[in-house]
Amino acid sequence: MVMSETTPTEQTTAKQTLVKSIARNSLGLGLFAVLTVGLISSTYVLTEGRIASQVRAFEARALMEILPLHTHDNSLLDTRISLPPEPLLANTTEKDGYVAFRGNQPVAVILPATAPDGYSGRIELLVGIYADGTLAGVRAVKHKETPGLGDKINTNVTDWILGFNRKSLNNPKPSHWAVRKDGGNFDQFTGATVTPRAVVASVYRTLNYFAEHKDALFKQGFQAMHNSQDARKEQKNG
Repeated sequence: MVMSETTPTEQTTAKQTLVKSIARNSLGLGLFAVLTVGLISSTYVLTEGRIASQVRAFEARALMEILPLHTHDNSLLDTRISLPPEPLLANTTEKDGYVAFRGNQPVAVILPATAPDGYSGRIELLVGIYADGTLAGVRAVKHKETPGLGDKINTNVTDWILGFNRKSLNNPKPSHWAVRKDGGNFDQFTGATVTPRAVVASVYRTLNYFAEHKDALFKQGFQAMHNSQDARKEQKNG
């Protein structure tokens, strides 16, 4: 068998061809990346306002389900309080809570809470609590529970979660804050006990958090409400 050999000139030419090919491909990839980033940035800028508006509308609907307009006279969305990560709420990042007032008197607070032990992971909740410690309402705002089973915590599937309304730390008594299968007062779902068990425990922890921090929450909310009102006045006066 005859072995072919390349001359130094041929090797140099092949090397130059390879370098040019790499450079051409790199340039193409670079241009593609620039165009992609530019397209994404443009889309974000063009839709940022609409997205923010939709998010605000979604938040408003969720809050109004728990605290209808007739229960307060301040803007809930503009009376946000910052809540750092807290074991009782099981939130791992800082989140916003909302405080309702009527005639400068605290009416209720809506707290973000997490049930970390849902069947399919974390269940994000909004828990509304009146100033007297009774529950104004609870809503599941984000979860991955099994459709047809765990998703019965959604109000568009069943009214199970409405059963928390007007409950408090002592109604039922602490030992009955559990699903019936565990000796408590709250129904579980047929074939799905983990999800309601996680939600019941999270709501109970949130009530305890409120009891421990009630005064500080309303004080922070009062300051947030007046800061918001001052900002609107300044904006109105130019």
